[in-house]
Amino acid sequence: MIPPKAFAISKPSATQLAAALSVILLLCGCSTPTSHHTRQASVAPAQLRRALNIALSWPSPSRVDALKGALLFHDGGSVSEPELAIARAVLRTNPRLAAAPALLLAVVTARDARANGLPPEFLAATLLQESAYDVEALSSAGAIGIAQFMPDTAAEVGIDPFDPLDAIGGAAQLLGEYVEQYRGEYEDPYQTALAAYNAGPDAVERYGGVPPYHETQEYVELIFDRWARIASYERFR
Repeated sequence: MIPPKAFAISKPSATQLAAALSVILLLCGCSTPTSHHTRQASVAPAQLRRALNIALSWPSPSRVDALKGALLFHDGGSVSEPELAIARAVLRTNPRLAAAPALLLAVVTARDARANGLPPEFLAATLLQESAYDVEALSSAGAIGIAQFMPDTAAEVGIDPFDPLDAIGGAAQLLGEYVEQYRGEYEDPYQTALAAYNAGPDAVERYGGVPPYHETQEYVELIFDRWARIASYERFR
């Protein structure tokens, strides 16, 4: 298992910088409450370098301070963006994850889901079920990382299962291909895609849909429940 410090990014790639920029823009887009005081409160200037440092690493709360006000991602009313709804679901499921990396992973999830024709909430629900967004998750069967790729599947997709950003993209690609393949062939391509992700496409073909495995049927049901819960955090316009 890779130690937590291995996830610290000293030289961020273009993809990581783009994701971090998306996080900052999302944060800057949040409105602030109107003050009714006659004296204007002083506001400290935004420390973008500090924000980037936190967003581009995987800090442990015991060693690294989080962004001020980050608890707002965990609590509050309905939100207008899927990224914020996903971050809330991640933080409520995995209390070991700090708010800034949770938001970064949520932004990457939404971006990669859209790029592969998937609802962001669907991909997020799948990753929550697979690993609770634990970037170091390792199953007894040998599944690795945030998307729980088996080594041979990861090699086929062409991703590094230990790299959470790479693995999110790989999961989005694989699920997107399954959904597209099963669309029109089965009544619900999302259920069938999840069954293929869990039990393999051969099992789906053999049984003509979701196989009669208790584990797979429960897996699909739990992800649909998580999907609905994430959507319930959103304020639809």
